[in-house]
Amino acid sequence: MSFSSQAILLPIIIIFIYYLIKSHKPPSEDRKAKQQLPPGPKPWPVIGCLPAMLTNKPTFRWINNLMKQMDTEIACVRIGNVHVIPVSCPKISCEFLKAQDSNFATRPITMSTRVTSKGYLTTVLTPYGDQWKKMKRILVTQMLSPAKQLWFSGKRVEGADHLVRYVYKQCSEGGLVDVRIAARHYCGNVIRKMVFNKRFFGKGKKNGGPGFEEAEHVDALFRILDYSFSFCLSDYLPCLEGFDLGGHEKIIKEANGIIGKYHDPIIEDRVQQWKDGTKKEEEDLLDVLITLKDDNGNPLLSTDEIKAQITLVQEKPFASTLFRHSIFLITDTTLENYYIPKGSHALLSRVGLGRNPKVWDEPHKFKPERHIKNDGSGVTLTEPDLRFISFSTGRRGCAGVTMGTSITLMLFARLLQGFTWNVPRNETSIDLKESESDLTLAKPLVLLAKPRLPAFVYDQIMHDN
Repeated sequence: MSFSSQAILLPIIIIFIYYLIKSHKPPSEDRKAKQQLPPGPKPWPVIGCLPAMLTNKPTFRWINNLMKQMDTEIACVRIGNVHVIPVSCPKISCEFLKAQDSNFATRPITMSTRVTSKGYLTTVLTPYGDQWKKMKRILVTQMLSPAKQLWFSGKRVEGADHLVRYVYKQCSEGGLVDVRIAARHYCGNVIRKMVFNKRFFGKGKKNGGPGFEEAEHVDALFRILDYSFSFCLSDYLPCLEGFDLGGHEKIIKEANGIIGKYHDPIIEDRVQQWKDGTKKEEEDLLDVLITLKDDNGNPLLSTDEIKAQITLVQEKPFASTLFRHSIFLITDTTLENYYIPKGSHALLSRVGLGRNPKVWDEPHKFKPERHIKNDGSGVTLTEPDLRFISFSTGRRGCAGVTMGTSITLMLFARLLQGFTWNVPRNETSIDLKESESDLTLAKPLVLLAKPRLPAFVYDQIMHDN
């Protein structure tokens, strides 16, 4: 065990002994505890499986391996005082999000989601209640409605044209393209254009690639996504919050500070422009949020609510990299003849669902034909039966299906229609090894691009810059 792990475990052991003495109850006091929970490792009193979690990183792979060893599609891993219920079965997942969605309609309260949502002011990270209903209504009717999608179509086309210009310039400089950079920053550019009516925070690079500001901004968004849905010690032992034993708190606050560095001055200046009357025409989503009024004609959203919602919209295109979907049980329930206690965290595993051999034949092989419907109709990115997680489903399903689909399909369409792609000359194959810490490739995908369309097509796009 490393020194850092020992340093974390020592205060946990002390707290464990304290709470063991303070909170010990005879078994007869809780009859429900005798009901059968889903299978899982035997927990320690009070701290549960925290020691095993700390010594088996990353946690989501440890849990996934546990479920494989136990040959189960639903498990119970008690971490601290919380029953974590990981699920890798589409049928059980649909039970959570469809049949019992009223019981699983809220989100766990965690340090990272509280910081990122500015005290639960936004939609996705906010527990179910009046604030969530208010922000969800605004998101659906004012930000992601069909009319708004049509309004922003020009901005999405601008972003797609810029992507082609960027890759085309790379072709004249040797042709090597980091596809990860191209894809991430295409999404970032499109969303910034929709939200702030600007592609770059700085000047960008001469070849059209991201400058320092854009790279820092997108990197911070990914850190927030990684750690907002990670396993933080204080989320399971709240008395540890502030000690930051695992380093999560520092990382989340620093990343949100970077986002605020770029977002806040623009938002505050725009709010003042509307107050002063120097801004009178809506040009982007920021203007839409600022100009919303309540029944008395007063601003519907506070500046902090606007900031929180803008951060949410910036994160949406990248959310598919997350490895789990977390929901919170508000009452005791029974699932697959197992007792699931109130307060449990149900985790729908992106790895477990998308690679379940009972659902997918040879799940680790590239077989795109498996997604083609029997009637020959087109492939969709939604998956209501939860054989994999894309936009989720049910009451807490993603409201940005249309936006996410249009951005994703445009990205692939422009890259595939505009260029031919090959492995670099000094390589014979593509390394598809997965990163240990998340679901991305361990090494960014770098390919050799060549223009495949007539020259005048690119000339027109370059001229329109």
